[in-house]
Amino acid sequence: MLQILHKTNIDFMGWKNVSFAVSAVMIALGLFALVQVGRGKANLGIDFVGGTTVQLSFKDRLPIDEARAVLDKAGFQGSTLQEFTEGNKILIRLREHEGVADKVVALFRQAFPGRPFEVDSTTEIGPTIGSDLQWDALRAIIFSIIAIIIYIAFRFEFKFGVAAAVATVHDVCAVLAVFYLMNKEINLLIVTALLTLAGYSLTDTVVVFDRIRENLKRAKREPLPQLVNASINEVLSRTIITSLTVVLVLVPLVMFGGEVLHDFSLALLFGVIVGTYSSIFVASPLLVAWHVRTGGQLIRKK
Repeated sequence: MLQILHKTNIDFMGWKNVSFAVSAVMIALGLFALVQVGRGKANLGIDFVGGTTVQLSFKDRLPIDEARAVLDKAGFQGSTLQEFTEGNKILIRLREHEGVADKVVALFRQAFPGRPFEVDSTTEIGPTIGSDLQWDALRAIIFSIIAIIIYIAFRFEFKFGVAAAVATVHDVCAVLAVFYLMNKEINLLIVTALLTLAGYSLTDTVVVFDRIRENLKRAKREPLPQLVNASINEVLSRTIITSLTVVLVLVPLVMFGGEVLHDFSLALLFGVIVGTYSSIFVASPLLVAWHVRTGGQLIRKK
């Protein structure tokens, strides 16, 4: 990667106004999507709105397309099916609840009389529990962002902490906005992806901040915009190689990972791309903008 990029000298800070405008749109769309999720107007999974899961274990494999066709014909639209080849199991998720499990079992026995199966488990989640899970997920995201501010402020200083937190919020909002606009189902698995993304974004930002801090110790008279530019260019190859490594893993998962892993992997894929962007074009420029606007001085330790 060093041989491909050589020593770059890109003026990242010169693009900060453009990047701030793009990021403002992403955050606005993400906050709108969050409000819609809170109002129940988004495509929420049964984790948040309630529903039923039924797991069936067949003696012989039942093609998942045939199972889905039977459910659609019976009026169970929007059902999610997951196939487990080991044990010939099918996991069915439905938005309906209260006695739906028995109806599904009876439906499959009638539709496939020559394919005996056992009912492994049935679970019903009421709307009240789903609402509680929805607020628990929101609190988990909020607490993680607060923890990021405290951690970065302790390791560096408060301005760094706020810049890293804004970048993390930006990444979460961007992925949430994409899923809302694509009408993808938002469930606990997607919340897990968002929290994973927050950790990845923080790690990527810390690498850039570490180099800025090292250069602050050496270049005591260099203007901060030039110093931040130089710092980003110095770790650019590392940032790109790390992101590409993760992308190379996620792309096959998106393409061949199956119905359940697809959205989770897609959220991470979007998140890695946006997280790499935010480390360079959001967190660092925000640090410079805050410094210039307040006329303050970052701590330059000896």
